[in-house]
Order: sequence, then C-alpha cells, then structure tokens
Amino acid sequence: MKFPGRRKLKHYFPVSQPKLTLPSYEVRPELDTYIVGLDQTIVDVIANVSDEFLQKYGIGKGLSNLVEHGKADLIYQELVGSNAISDHFAGGTIGNTVHNYSVLADDKSVLLGVMSSNIQLGSPAYHYLCHTSSKVDMNHLQGVPGDIGRGITMITPDGERTFVIDPGDMDELTPAYIPTDIIAKAAAIVVSAYPLRATNQPIQQAMIKMLSDAKTAEVPVVMSLGTKHLVEEHRELIQQTLAQYVNVLAMNELEAEALTGFADPLLAAEAALDYVDMVLLTAGPEGLYLCGYTDASVKRETTNPIKSGALADYNEFEFSRPMQKKDCQQPVKVYSHIDPYLGGPERIKNTNGAGDGALAAILHDIAANHFHRQTLPLSSKHEQPYLAYSSFAQICKYANRVSYAILVQNAPRLSKGLPEKEDSLEESYWDR
Repeated sequence: MKFPGRRKLKHYFPVSQPKLTLPSYEVRPELDTYIVGLDQTIVDVIANVSDEFLQKYGIGKGLSNLVEHGKADLIYQELVGSNAISDHFAGGTIGNTVHNYSVLADDKSVLLGVMSSNIQLGSPAYHYLCHTSSKVDMNHLQGVPGDIGRGITMITPDGERTFVIDPGDMDELTPAYIPTDIIAKAAAIVVSAYPLRATNQPIQQAMIKMLSDAKTAEVPVVMSLGTKHLVEEHRELIQQTLAQYVNVLAMNELEAEALTGFADPLLAAEAALDYVDMVLLTAGPEGLYLCGYTDASVKRETTNPIKSGALADYNEFEFSRPMQKKDCQQPVKVYSHIDPYLGGPERIKNTNGAGDGALAAILHDIAANHFHRQTLPLSSKHEQPYLAYSSFAQICKYANRVSYAILVQNAPRLSKGLPEKEDSLEESYWDR
C-alpha cells in the first residue's frame, strides 16, 4: 500500500535523544498552573411532558420539587422509555465554571465532588463525564455507590417549566477527599454557597476544610452565590463565610440585593466590598460590574468616558489592577462597568451559565497572573502583590465576551474557546 506524503529519513524515535514525555492530564502541583473547584455534581435533564404526567407523579406544576431518589428514578426511567428527554447537560455552577476555565485557558483544573462508582451507559454520571472537558482532572472525585444529582426540567405544552430535583449522593463528599497538597499550590479555588445549606451533610464540612486549607496557603478563594432564595435563607452564615474566607465574590443583582439590602448594583457591590476584595456582579441586560481594591500609589485613571450612577465618577480608576485589601497601604475602591457585548445577542438561546462563564474568565486572568509571577517573578507586572493580571476594565471585557458566547448557544458550557481575533475587538483581553 502506498502512503501519501514524503517519508522522513530521520528515525522517528532516535535512541540517542531523550524520550518525549507523554502529556499528563493529572495535575502536578509543583509544575502546573491550575484552579480547584468543589461542586455538588449534578446533571440537568430536559424533557417534554404532558400535564397528566405531572399529575401522575404528584409534581407541582411550575414549581421546584425536591423528590426522594426512588420516585425520581421512576420518573427518569419513564421519561427515557417514552423518548421524552431532549437533552442532558452536565450541570452545577462550579462544574460549569471549572469546565469553562479549562476550555478558555486550554489548561488543567481540578474538580472535587462525588461520582458514581459504577457508571452505566446513559446514566447521569455517564452524561456528566461526556460533557466535561478532558483537561478537568477528576482523579480526586470521591466514588459513591449511588447516583450523582439530577435536575429534571419538565416542559409542558403551554411552555411552563417544572423542576424535579433529585440530590442522589451529591452531598456525600467527605473532608477526607479534600487534597490539601493540591489546594496549597493552586492559582485559585472556587466554590458556591450551595453546600452551606446542606446542614448535617458531609459536603458542608468538606467545603469548610477546603476553605481553611486555602486560607492557610494564602490561595485566593472565589465564591459564587446560588440563588436569591438561598441567600435570603442563609444570609448570616454566608456573610460570615465571606468575611472569614473569601476574596472574590460572584453574584447577580437579585442575589446582591438579598445579601446587602441594596437594589442598585453599584451600592450592592460597594457594600459587598466590606466582606471581600473583589466583586463580580452580573446584571442581565444592564451588563456587568467588577469592583474591588487597589493601592493609591498604583491607581490608574481611565481614558474611557466617565460614568456616574449611584456613585459619582465611579469608573475613574478602572485601568487599575485588582489587589487584596490587606496588601494595600492606602486602599482605594475601584469600579468598572461594561454593557452587554455587541448590545447582547439578537436571540438569547440560554441564560443558564452566563454568569458561570464570566466567572471562568476572571479565574483565567487570576491564573494567568499566578503563572506569570511563577515564571517571571522579577517582572514589573509584580512590583505589587496584584490579585489578577489585567486591569478591572480589561477583565470586564473578557468576562463580558465569554458571557455572550454562552448566551448564543443552548448549553451552559463552552464547547470551544473564543476566536483569537475579532474585528469588533480592537484590543487584546490582557494588557501588554
């Protein structure tokens, strides 16, 4: 058989040269730049059903129904048998964020949580693995005998959405499966507030251990709030956790109001800076805000038009780079805002995961700063202990663009990174 192309005369594997090392998909703490996320592993199932189906199982239409595992399994099996399921998506706000980070950075991340020990074809665990980037290191997941969580969205002919939540074993993660050595060398760790409501469940203590390990190793901690109702129910506990452990907080305008009592995004972000060092606040069609601290000695004035709202001239120093408040001799609060990219998509296909995409962009910038500091510690980029590589304004651009990429697709997870060049973007995402 004749093969196309020219043959190389040089031996493919010359014995006189060192052997090439195969790529490692397992994180190596001393060599790699990575982030670590902890999540309640869950799969989102989309199904079309009739009103009679809901009545058969006693499911409240238009509501979020927490259902015990046996009943949820019966519902799921009938949906499978009747071909009513249109899509499976790997879910979980942190699972989405970690996956998106690995797609954007084209680099490793670590996911902590549980996974079914026995994975069958077509099972929730199978779909979770199929929809997660191969760059996400899942070697540290805890095996459990049961299923991971399932969130079933049932759509009736009138368009009404009804939710069935089956926790499965997703809250069974124990502190023993929190790898301290992996966390200590991470560029950042990311968690959500959801495990805080899992009272008397192992995952709550596992997350506290993770936060404590990160604080001891001085690794930046990023937290995403869950829902408005979660914040309302556990407001004091969340505030205590933020003040004790968290550096970066991500939330939407409804969660921000529930946390701080301020409906205005700027005022809510300003109040949240009493607890954390940086705040990402997504406000739907209004765009997103990024707020934080920098030191007065390195503040940089913007060349963009000055904006005023509840705070006057709030974006005056948005060309500054974020710092932790404790590292500032004279802390200055910095605010930046950006409208939706290109005015927002003409047709929004999916809002689920847009905030997770924006958060992944921020984590990418924090990790880029960590990598650059490890590689070139004497660079002028590190004359101050900055939290991120880029300015507030540049991070806003990046986060905004990633949110847009989520909004124009059906799934909450990116399937590929952003285009390297776009005519509508005059600058790179990172300062040079």
